[in-house]
Amino acid sequence: MALTKVTGTGLETLSDGVTITTDDNSNNLSLISTDADAASGPNLRLFRNSASPADNDQLGSIFFSGEDDGGAETNYAQIKAYAKDVTNGTEDGLIVINSMVAGTSRSRARFSFDEAVFNQDGIDLDFRVESDNNPHSFMVDAATDAILFGKAAAGLT
Repeated sequence: MALTKVTGTGLETLSDGVTITTDDNSNNLSLISTDADAASGPNLRLFRNSASPADNDQLGSIFFSGEDDGGAETNYAQIKAYAKDVTNGTEDGLIVINSMVAGTSRSRARFSFDEAVFNQDGIDLDFRVESDNNPHSFMVDAATDAILFGKAAAGLT
C-alpha cells in the first residue's frame, strides 16, 4: 500500500472526530520525530482541558477492540487514567489496566498515588515473576491463596 502524506492549511487542529482506516496491516498512525537531541520525542499527549476540573475526572482512555466470533465489537483491553485529586500542589493520579476475562472486563492492575494493586476484582488470576532460569521465581497462586518461591503450584508449568 502506498502511503499518502496529507498536507494543507487547517490540519493543525481538527475539531471533530477523525477516523483513519487502512485495508491492510500497515500502521494507521505514525508519530515520527527526527529531533536528534536527548529530549523525548515523539510524544503523544491526551489532554482533558476542562473549565471545571474535579476529583475523579476520567482523563482519557485507550481501548483495544475487535470483533468476537459473533460479529459483535468487543473491548478486549483498556487503559484508563483519572485525576484523583485536582488540588493545585497536591495532585494525584490513577491509571487502571483492564482486560476481558471470561466475557467480563476485569481490573488487572491499578497504580495510584499510594499503592499498586494487581487483581483488584479478586478473580482466579495467578501472578508470577520470572528470573533468568526459573519461570516461577515468585508466584501468587490465586486458586490456593499461596505465595510460592522458586516453584509452580501443582499442575502449572
